[in-house]
Amino acid sequence: MNRIKPRLPVYNGMPARELGSEGWHKPWSGGNGGNCLEAMKLADGRIAVRQSTDPDGPALIYTTDEMTAFIEGAKAGVADFLLS
Repeated sequence: MNRIKPRLPVYNGMPARELGSEGWHKPWSGGNGGNCLEAMKLADGRIAVRQSTDPDGPALIYTTDEMTAFIEGAKAGVADFLLS
């Protein structure tokens, strides 16, 4: 994943369009009708995520440690109770 250097200060909840249209990737997708998460690695190492069906909506900005904790927790089933 290429690192993108935004032109403006990056903050959690900023409009994803301010990060540009290049560099967004769908790390995975399924049979959910195109409702996918898109991710972009920023120049400072943080990771921006957005909803693919709302590319102008908010971007959530995570550190690599935060993203690692989320993914490891998901793999371990920490949030499985939300599905029942």
